[in-house]
Amino acid sequence: MSSQDDTTIWMRPEATERSGPGRRPGFSRAQITRAAIRVADAEGMKAVTMRRIATELGTGAMSLYRYVGSRDDMVDLMIDAVLGEIDLPAGPSGDWRQDLSLAAERTREVGLRHPWQIALANRRPTLGPNSLRVQEFAMSALDGFGLDIDEIASLVGMLGDYTHSAVHREIGWQEQARRTGMDMAEWMSRYVGPYVAQVVASGQYPMFSRTIRQARVPHLPPEERFRYGLAHVLDGIAACLPPTA
Repeated sequence: MSSQDDTTIWMRPEATERSGPGRRPGFSRAQITRAAIRVADAEGMKAVTMRRIATELGTGAMSLYRYVGSRDDMVDLMIDAVLGEIDLPAGPSGDWRQDLSLAAERTREVGLRHPWQIALANRRPTLGPNSLRVQEFAMSALDGFGLDIDEIASLVGMLGDYTHSAVHREIGWQEQARRTGMDMAEWMSRYVGPYVAQVVASGQYPMFSRTIRQARVPHLPPEERFRYGLAHVLDGIAACLPPTA
């Protein structure tokens, strides 16, 4: 095991030009990361190998290990790079609800743009600069209300869990539609509709039957469904804050 295997990518300086004889490096971490993101967006994470990235860049796989020590390092760089697309102000506005809504909505936009990122979002904290920037913004929005740091972290974590779960589900519906050629409404009416009708007719599941007959949210456009759930999460956060907040 190399000494680099024991440290996070964020602690290792990027390779610089060689001082001695030999070819100078022709790539940067940013170039390699962008190539990996292109592969993941087009073909999914299973296609992201050092060999495949090297092909994308027109070089040999072994040459990339000078810049990125392992595939895990590559994944950390990829996740943090797309989090850099989350456009947030330099600091909170003072309206915590507006700030957290903005963070959640921008996170959703990036997740839909890079579906593989949402699938990896909770694998482990990457702690890259963009990840820390987003986290700092969200936590700072709840600072100053008398909450201790555990409460702030827990509430921001709850918001993140909702956002990732909702976007993951939305991406699942999109993939289902691509695979079957049926959108959600068609799938519910044509594929599961006859079975649902039997379940409702049985009378064994009254709450489920009530959902089928009365629920409005499942029929909303995706962004409205997301905001409906988000509003309830924010209401839960509000219940933990003093009334003056």
